[in-house]
Amino acid sequence: MSTLHQWAVQDAKARFSEVVKKAEHEGPQIISVRGKPVVVMLSQEDYLALITPQESLVQFFRDSPLVGVRLTIKRDKSLARDIDL
Repeated sequence: MSTLHQWAVQDAKARFSEVVKKAEHEGPQIISVRGKPVVVMLSQEDYLALITPQESLVQFFRDSPLVGVRLTIKRDKSLARDIDL
């Protein structure tokens, strides 16, 4: 994705088709009123990616190909080292 482009609302209105095409092909377009960003125009694809619920961490582990694999992890039992404070 390229850098975000900012449009003054007057320019966005006058060049609406261009703003739509840029949102679709180049990424989100910021529309500002009196220099203050107030709206972001997104492509449908970007919007759906934002609102689609992400898989939970629990579900990620349940779906892992490592489910049922027993791991043998050896713990370092050496004494803690002294540090100077």
